[in-house]
Amino acid sequence: MPVTPPAGPHRWLAPPDLAVSLVGALFLLTGVAGIVPGPAAAALVVAGGCALACVRLAWLAGVPPAPSATPAGTPAADRPGHVRPTPHVRPSPPGRVLRWRADSSPVDPSEPTAGAGPVATTGRQARRVALSRRVAAILDAAVLVAGLTVAVLPLSDPAHRLPVALAGLGLAASLHVAALLRLPGRSRLPARERLRRTVDVLALGVSLVFAGWMLLPVGPVPPAALAASVGGAVTLAVLAMAALAERHRRPGAARCHAGAGLTLVGLALLVVLLAYDAPDRTLSAVAPPVLAGALLTAAGARRISAGERPQRGAAPAAWPRLTAPAGIAAVAAGVHLGAAGEFSPAAMALGLSVIPPIMVGELLAAADQRRRVERLVAREASLRRLVGDGEPVPLTRAELVRALPLRSGGALLVVDLHGDDAAAPDGSLLTEVGRRLRAGCGRHDLVARIGETGFAVLTDLGPVPAYALGIRLLAALAEPYPRPGGVSRVRVSIGLAETTGGDPEDVLRQADLARRRAVQLGRDRVEWYDAYLEEQLVRRLDLERELPGAVARGELDLVYQPVVALADRTPAGTEALLRWRSPVLGTVLPAELLPVATDLDLLGEVGWWVVDRACRQLAAWSEGGRELWMAVNVTPRELAAKDFVARTATALAAYDVPPERLVVEVAEPAVGAELSTVVARLAGLRSLGVRTALDDFRAEHASLAQLRRLPIDLLKVGPHLVAPGADGQRPLIDVVANLGDRLGVEVVVEGLESDGQVAGARRAGCRYGQGFALARPATAERVEAWFEEFPSASR
Repeated sequence: MPVTPPAGPHRWLAPPDLAVSLVGALFLLTGVAGIVPGPAAAALVVAGGCALACVRLAWLAGVPPAPSATPAGTPAADRPGHVRPTPHVRPSPPGRVLRWRADSSPVDPSEPTAGAGPVATTGRQARRVALSRRVAAILDAAVLVAGLTVAVLPLSDPAHRLPVALAGLGLAASLHVAALLRLPGRSRLPARERLRRTVDVLALGVSLVFAGWMLLPVGPVPPAALAASVGGAVTLAVLAMAALAERHRRPGAARCHAGAGLTLVGLALLVVLLAYDAPDRTLSAVAPPVLAGALLTAAGARRISAGERPQRGAAPAAWPRLTAPAGIAAVAAGVHLGAAGEFSPAAMALGLSVIPPIMVGELLAAADQRRRVERLVAREASLRRLVGDGEPVPLTRAELVRALPLRSGGALLVVDLHGDDAAAPDGSLLTEVGRRLRAGCGRHDLVARIGETGFAVLTDLGPVPAYALGIRLLAALAEPYPRPGGVSRVRVSIGLAETTGGDPEDVLRQADLARRRAVQLGRDRVEWYDAYLEEQLVRRLDLERELPGAVARGELDLVYQPVVALADRTPAGTEALLRWRSPVLGTVLPAELLPVATDLDLLGEVGWWVVDRACRQLAAWSEGGRELWMAVNVTPRELAAKDFVARTATALAAYDVPPERLVVEVAEPAVGAELSTVVARLAGLRSLGVRTALDDFRAEHASLAQLRRLPIDLLKVGPHLVAPGADGQRPLIDVVANLGDRLGVEVVVEGLESDGQVAGARRAGCRYGQGFALARPATAERVEAWFEEFPSASR
């Protein structure tokens, strides 16, 4: 089941494993040098590495998932309007694997995660989890047997070492085979692929058997050494080819195959050395493959347990069918010839037996190449048929996927239409859309109708020209459409993805992701797919999945940033800043949380939780004798609720908080068209005695006119107004401070991050300041401890 995220796709061993390997190498050097007996050095290295691998495998086999979330750092601003950009941590649910619906929208399998409440899993998921745990348990036993086989060498009588090694090799091989045959995600290969895989294994296996035969000492071969060398060579060939074949499609399974191969080769080498009664120092050579095999096996099982799914369309691993087996055999023959000076008839026959499977493999490769050329010719003919009469071709999604490989390079544009009213575009309008698309594309471009209101354009243009094509199509489709009763307009969202070297399903998914991003950003635009776009969309889907129920689960939290009097730097109030402490996503800031809450119609629920929690904290501080005020941020949409004023009064009464201690802030850039509603609600709050504030005041002409209409008590401005004006002019903060005096409004300068900014705000006559240079946001307990440094403030 999901555990900590696996290492990157190209890193087969994690840094801790590499550190263990480095320490093991140092121990082996002492064994080779004779400082430590060879069996003891090998035992220490293998015991340490196998113990680490066994612990990991045992945990994977029996411990339920418990992902942790690491909170992100605290930013400088958290308001629903303008927010200064700050880096954020993007924790992900461990082991999350996305599937795709038929309409290309991503789906998370929603595996159980700690703290997120019970989540239903399908029977198929449950079986997969149970299977991955059984595989981990069997692999744990296999690694344990391999480790014990080497670890007992120093404790065994020399006469008993060979039987122990043979028993360990046989048991470890049986357990590895049992586990590898149960790995999830195995698929039945086509007959031709099975034949090619068999020929490759045969060629590599014969070359390895020949190499093993050539490298054995001249003279009679002990039966145990013969069986171990032949069996080890065949096993290595099978598992090496399996690892190569699965490297891109199932990286976790590839690690398990490679780990098993290394482990068994190490044990086979141990049997050979013991059968020839080799010197003790040579036994150190057994440790590297066994250690690396154990760590690779654990790494592969970890990735499988994290929810690894077979990657569709993954490119097969490159394999030098001719040079690898021939090179192995040639090197082994050269070493043997230099040592023995001649070949025996049996050795010559075995060496020549490498040639037939290599030749068969080359013939199969040539046949595959011929079939690929035939398919390309057929695809080109099919493409020419698709662009016959110049009209859009109606295609299903599956047909579009099959058409994508017809172009070896280029781009795919997915076009989505949105009517200018609630109704979808009708048939006659869609016909005109298709005509405009066809007219705007090249004669060799494929224009297809997909879905009810969707189109696709497949072009052989490069990325930049394809983007320019998308802009031209956007402009053409945005023109009015003549109708019997007047004209109609449509809004257009276009997503673009490159087709070069990609799986057709992935290309279509990427273009559709870009289209969805264009919709999110307001439509009438072209969006270009990149990996960051996909991260953003996946992050958004994660937020949409986890936010419902967050209030009920107690995942919301408030931190508080003090507002201080600039004259003496004593606390005058605080601002409540929202945090979502998600056990799956980590700490989520308002800049991410509020747009999602708005789209999910959860803004009211979240907003009322903030007001209630702020009033409760104010009441708690009041019991200590502190008469500080607290500001909470609201959006115009929250203010538009008819019962906003009444519910605020209820919250104040519930905690017996004086109304003047609560400050309701609204960001000026967000007021816009909601000005009349905002004015009415702020006036209602002031009638209760609640103070009001305008946040993110921009000091522009329109802002000044708007300021005269808003019933506010506090005006909050950013630090940019403190900087000197151009050509030695007075800073804008001086103008704003004078305006505040004339209107009877107190000015709060927020975002102060240096002593120079604090001094400039104080010189301008601003009464209050807020920012990192004065006090950072913190939990209620820490803020209260900070208050204790000012015993006389606001008591």
